[in-house]
Amino acid sequence: MCQRLAQGTRWKKCGHFQRQFVKAIVDCNSKQCKKSYRHPQNCLQPTCYQTFGPDIEENVDSVDEYCFQCRAAQARAEGRPLT
Repeated sequence: MCQRLAQGTRWKKCGHFQRQFVKAIVDCNSKQCKKSYRHPQNCLQPTCYQTFGPDIEENVDSVDEYCFQCRAAQARAEGRPLT
């Protein structure tokens, strides 16, 4: 499967990655991957990969905190508003 090279922020306390943008596409060079340059244009096989594989995560910066989703989940679990 082809993959996206994504740059973004790594949240240290939860380990999550927040993608800011896609820097490049890494071609897998597979004829069975519809995202690859080598995939035949006239292919009708339903078994070919149609989506990108997992992002290749490149940390641009890191924050010593929980990500927004984790902070919101913690606030909901404690029954308090997110601040």
